[in-house]
Amino acid sequence: MLREFKLPDVGEGLTEADIVAWHVKPGEAVEDGQIIVEIETAKAVVELPCPWDGTVARLLAEEGQTVEVGVPIIAVEVGAPDSAERAPAPALAPAEGTAPAESTTPAESVPDDEAGAHSVLVGYGVKTSATTRRARRTAAGRPETAEVPTAPAVPVEPVELAAEPRAAEPGVPAARVLAKPPVRKLAKDLGISLAELAGSGPDGSITRDDVQRAAATGTEVRSAESGNGSRTVSPATAADEERIGVRGVRKHMAAAMVSSAFTAPHVTEFLQVDVTETMSALRRVRELPEFAELRVSPLLFVARALLVAVARHPLINSSWDAAAEEIVVKHYVNLGIAVAAERGLIVPNIKRADALPLPELARSLQALTETGRAGKATPADLAGGTITITNVGVFGVDAGTPILTPGETAILAFGQVKDTPWVVDGQLAVRKACTLSLSFDHRIVDGELGSAVLREVGSMLEDPVRMLAWG
Repeated sequence: MLREFKLPDVGEGLTEADIVAWHVKPGEAVEDGQIIVEIETAKAVVELPCPWDGTVARLLAEEGQTVEVGVPIIAVEVGAPDSAERAPAPALAPAEGTAPAESTTPAESVPDDEAGAHSVLVGYGVKTSATTRRARRTAAGRPETAEVPTAPAVPVEPVELAAEPRAAEPGVPAARVLAKPPVRKLAKDLGISLAELAGSGPDGSITRDDVQRAAATGTEVRSAESGNGSRTVSPATAADEERIGVRGVRKHMAAAMVSSAFTAPHVTEFLQVDVTETMSALRRVRELPEFAELRVSPLLFVARALLVAVARHPLINSSWDAAAEEIVVKHYVNLGIAVAAERGLIVPNIKRADALPLPELARSLQALTETGRAGKATPADLAGGTITITNVGVFGVDAGTPILTPGETAILAFGQVKDTPWVVDGQLAVRKACTLSLSFDHRIVDGELGSAVLREVGSMLEDPVRMLAWG
């Protein structure tokens, strides 16, 4: 007998599943309880056993196919029991004029799987009413026996679907709500009560679109104060939103960042540095007459340290020429400084910064940031940069993963300087520390070179005298 095994509801209130892998193929013998297929629901991968002994006739669903609950997925040829294979003795015809005698042939036995003795999968019940078998016919074509009722099947209590009750009138049983776990989670996150929704999915199940539509139009949701209360959410309108035109600097910045992020393979490394000595040197520099009219910040020492590191590792100050299939190493440094202007992020640069003495570098940094924040940077100020510093510390941020300025190979982020527990000569002390983040183009700079540059910048900030020794 050919039997079709239907995809069961595995007890989660699901309406469909994906066929992950078959463990059998047509022609193979299978046993009751043998794992025949793996399915993937919205929640987990589940192994399904075969409920009969027999031979696989054909697979009705392919691997990777999405199948709804209740749809046959495999056909199994189930062998008939021995009692059914043996032909019963032919019945004698009654003598003429006499009443036909009752058949003495015993009732034909019914296979166990029709009598309710087979295994039951989750979500599968067994028919509880009595079953009947059509009478066999003898060689003469007359019925051998009358239709004989079989023993009633053992009732099996069906498994409840994973659903929540719909709101009902008092005294009326609550209806069940079908929804997949991801849809239930979305409804919970949005505060939507599934009991108030009408499902548009198969068998009335609630879909993601139903929940999102309810959230957009306003519907009763669970109250934040009580688990069974409800409130009405007002739908969002255009008056609740603000639209900002993407033009000018902001449009250019957006295009540049997208181009950089999806063109150059970024790598970012981090280093925490004790800058106590740099902060002491900064205080002494501010007292020098050459810096009397300047607002000197730690950025000056970070810039000088990076310039020294570039001189020692020129490849970090290069660009990728895809058309020529060449790396262009630049033996000059146009040092870019990221500035948060009112119109958006801009990166003006100091031309030939590597040739400037420290006072001139401090003066150029101050002028560059002032004109940039005022929105007065010229196109010439923004063009031709070779490497960039972004000072995220002014925003109270420790570190970040900066995106490369298009056409450049590296960008250094300088985090905020703050008191930090630090081990000095085996003793715990409070030191001034910050975090450096170096992003670089991995097509040009490998991990060794990037680490060397970041480590040397950190070393010079830990001991500013190294700037003199290495510069």
